[in-house]
Amino acid sequence: MAVILVVDDEIGIRELLSEILSDEGYTVELAENAGAARLAMTKRHPDLVLLDIWMPDNDGISLLKEWSSGGHLDVPVIMMSGHATLDTAIEATKFGAVDFLEKPIALSRLISSVKTALDKNSDEPKIGTSHTQNILQQNLPASSVNAPVHARIIEHKSDALTSLMSAIDFNAPLREARDQFERIYFLNLLRKENNSMTKVASSAGLERTHLYRKLKQLGLDVGRSRSNERGNELNH
Repeated sequence: MAVILVVDDEIGIRELLSEILSDEGYTVELAENAGAARLAMTKRHPDLVLLDIWMPDNDGISLLKEWSSGGHLDVPVIMMSGHATLDTAIEATKFGAVDFLEKPIALSRLISSVKTALDKNSDEPKIGTSHTQNILQQNLPASSVNAPVHARIIEHKSDALTSLMSAIDFNAPLREARDQFERIYFLNLLRKENNSMTKVASSAGLERTHLYRKLKQLGLDVGRSRSNERGNELNH
């Protein structure tokens, strides 16, 4: 059974997640800070890491960067936070995070996110792989074979959204898969439009009030983006 490393400085959170994941049949390792997490990564080689952002000795984003830059990030990492902003979410995806869980974490959301991350394996055809491109080419008209396709863009590992795209569970119920896609869609759009809610609403074809409601529903904190946009408006 898969080994999951839970990294959180709050003992209550560690124990709760350990109990839930153990009941689901996973082997759970616990780490209370970045130092313990580094040691666990070396000794246990977990299959998945649940990493809290705010920790006293070293924040989760810094630890994620450290693993990524050192070439040690060979397992999926799901970030956790009760105070995550859109900027933080976007930054984490750049360094390999596959998902975000907002505290308090809903049980169904936790189990779904963990299962999706673990179910991905090298044998599955992923967006952007040569196997997938061959399938696309076989089903496209001859005039379209050499046309640029988005899959080739996603294939580049430097793209901050590659890990998120690979985390979509296409075997999940439609609603769950749609929510996963919409989170990726809006994260990408927010990054592209520099968190301008006006531009994002226009690009997405939504009213601003509908956009705010949609982002909240998807667990994306819009408070930081609102502040940034107001600041930008005052500077013009």
